[in-house]
Amino acid sequence: MRLACLALLLSVAASLAPAFELEESRSYPATGPGHLRILSTADVDVFEPIIHAFQARHAVSITYDVASSAQVMIALYDEGAEYDLAISSAMDLQTKLANDGLAQTYTSDATALLPPWAKWRDQIFAFTQEPAVLVLNAAAFEALEVPTNREGLIALLRDHPEVFDGRIGTYDVRVSGAGYLFATQDSRNTESFWRMTEVMGRLNTQLFCCSSDMINAVASGRLLLAYNVLGSYARARLADTPGVLVVEMDDFVSVMLRTALIPQTAKAPEAAGLMIDFLANMRLRPELVAQTGLPPVVSASGEDKGVIRPIRLGPGLLVFLDRMRRDTFLRSWVSSIMQD
Repeated sequence: MRLACLALLLSVAASLAPAFELEESRSYPATGPGHLRILSTADVDVFEPIIHAFQARHAVSITYDVASSAQVMIALYDEGAEYDLAISSAMDLQTKLANDGLAQTYTSDATALLPPWAKWRDQIFAFTQEPAVLVLNAAAFEALEVPTNREGLIALLRDHPEVFDGRIGTYDVRVSGAGYLFATQDSRNTESFWRMTEVMGRLNTQLFCCSSDMINAVASGRLLLAYNVLGSYARARLADTPGVLVVEMDDFVSVMLRTALIPQTAKAPEAAGLMIDFLANMRLRPELVAQTGLPPVVSASGEDKGVIRPIRLGPGLLVFLDRMRRDTFLRSWVSSIMQD
């Protein structure tokens, strides 16, 4: 009987435990009564200067949980986890949360000053604009030509398979929301995307969840090249990591907007609004931009300019989230990148 009760208790506990997975959690106590719970895809080390600067103005305690963009979606969309603010690099998943009624509306003087392309429905708010870049190991490219566009990258990989076999990295788009976003945008912007993916697949490309892991692998020499890395993370590493090259392709550069929203489950929407206002004004804090390496939203820079291709907020991002469209894309991607 006692064993049966214990089994029942364990079963109940398992059913109550959250299914989404956190990568890290950190607490920042303050003297005031408020408590802001943030679920974010941004690394703690990147976002921590923002938290300290925010708390210098507002005595609000903060719990900062880090998860992948896919896990953020599971937490908020599938499980209704109680967070006051959701920050993600996956614009399409944030758009789906808002489109399906899982985000609160918020307006303020600060959000009113955001350019129209940096917000949607007064529910999603961009506070950075970050390019997808190529990250190279400098030592490996002393004897190789640095590719400046995707056709050049394809030619480089085809001409030197013995150099790059097993030493290329990119996102595993099955688990990385940002990786899936960049890949689908690539497929829209260039016909060479699938050829490039097939070439990378023949060279046993290594798959990663996050930009920071790819940058570390390139810096250590384990990888010679990483594709579609977040430029903000890569440039932040340049200051203390010699031997890493960051290349923006000259055929096109996808620019992602890192966004914040207030979930419907928020218990402290007022504190979340204060943080959104703070993030919306990042352009006025150059010292904070320098500390975090996060490029702020600037009104004129959100427009198409030659090779710069900003990814737009809005219902267009939902196209590749359609289940059939997503399944088709992932099947094609898996067959290209994971060749036997």
